[in-house]
Amino acid sequence: MAAGEERDSPTEASQSVMEEEETKTFKDLGVTDVLCEACDQLGWTKPTKIQIEAIPLALQGRDIIGLAETGSGKTGAFALPILNALLETPQRLFALVLTPTRELAFQISEQFEALGSSIGVQSAVIVGGIDSMSQSLALAKKPHVIIATPGRLIDHLENTKGFNLRALKYLVMDEADRILNMDFETEVDKILKVIPRDRKTFLFSATMTKKVQKLQRAALKNPVKCAVSSKYQTVEKLQQYYIFIPSKFKDTYLVYILNELAGNSFMIFCSTCNNAQRTALLLRNLGFTAIPLHGQMSQSKRLGSLNKFKAKARSILLATDVASRGLDIPHVDVVVNFDIPTHSKDYIHRVGRTARAGRSGKAITFVTQYDVELFQRIEHLIGKKLPVFPTQDDEVMMLTERVAEAQRFARMELREHGEKKKRSREDAGDNDDTEGAIGVRNKVAGGKMKKQKGR
Repeated sequence: MAAGEERDSPTEASQSVMEEEETKTFKDLGVTDVLCEACDQLGWTKPTKIQIEAIPLALQGRDIIGLAETGSGKTGAFALPILNALLETPQRLFALVLTPTRELAFQISEQFEALGSSIGVQSAVIVGGIDSMSQSLALAKKPHVIIATPGRLIDHLENTKGFNLRALKYLVMDEADRILNMDFETEVDKILKVIPRDRKTFLFSATMTKKVQKLQRAALKNPVKCAVSSKYQTVEKLQQYYIFIPSKFKDTYLVYILNELAGNSFMIFCSTCNNAQRTALLLRNLGFTAIPLHGQMSQSKRLGSLNKFKAKARSILLATDVASRGLDIPHVDVVVNFDIPTHSKDYIHRVGRTARAGRSGKAITFVTQYDVELFQRIEHLIGKKLPVFPTQDDEVMMLTERVAEAQRFARMELREHGEKKKRSREDAGDNDDTEGAIGVRNKVAGGKMKKQKGR
């Protein structure tokens, strides 16, 4: 180093890297003009961290392992390089994306079609819960991109005449840790055996588990690792709180919180399908626009719930962990852990539904006398003590009578619904959603509950 020359301090260097990242555009990353325009139309003004890391490498033809927190723009990180390559060498059955859940598959398909609309990209979603015959017809048309859950894809590879993936150029495994946790290992192995070895592979995961490392060794060639988050973390702009309450008053405190934070959109997590359905009915009887999303609903109902919430036609989504990961619902303001998650890592994924893409958000966890140990584990995992969410207990208690009445109606509706299901299995599909719910004759007094501060 020449005399008098000054070296940048590490903080200055990292500052300039951050500034450089903030000014980067999709064009700087090497994305072709027509796709840059598509990004503009989708409102993607600048690439996210994982996109800045992954896209240039993917465009060079490297295999990628992407480790990024939820809501970080992973779909764009693999969709843009695939569409870029498809433009250069147009071909049917070009790419396969494997995902753990049906909802995530539909969401990825939407993004592919939105990004590729001007170049005529066709995609097919191949998931369970939907008629196989219509899927076979979609596959016969040889779409450019297939987005599938592993089980249903294997069904088609084994039983749909004329369908194979021998010409495949790209394989993506999104939420790979979760695909493997859901015991899809055998299916993934089968798929790897019937697709070309000479292909590009992108593996995206929130966490690097032993199973994911094993899959990486089996499926990727000399991959580059793109990591943009520490092992377990929650987003900086997320305000996290807890409320310690007696178990019997959970419903009342939930109504109080919804009133206190009225005007926000909420995602409320319950541990079981039954509790999600019950709580949705309870809130609807109190005049809130609540809608459930859980595994016992038919696929069309699940998508219907999701779309209503996304379109802001409903402000409260009651969900089980089926909805805690992967779903891109951009406008969730508040996440409520109504039932505390049994696995601490699920807490990270649940609260990751809010404070996405740089926005701020709140997460409130209900802790009853039975949940103290689980809550301590969560605090240990995220490495911080959470503050208490302030509540006025006397105001909460003023709501108990009306909540008790709504609970009674919700129980009646659930019971009535259960009896209907028994009587007529064919009609069950029309009744498993509170939207068409048996409608309690007399809604609990006076429509939407108002805050009762001295009124």
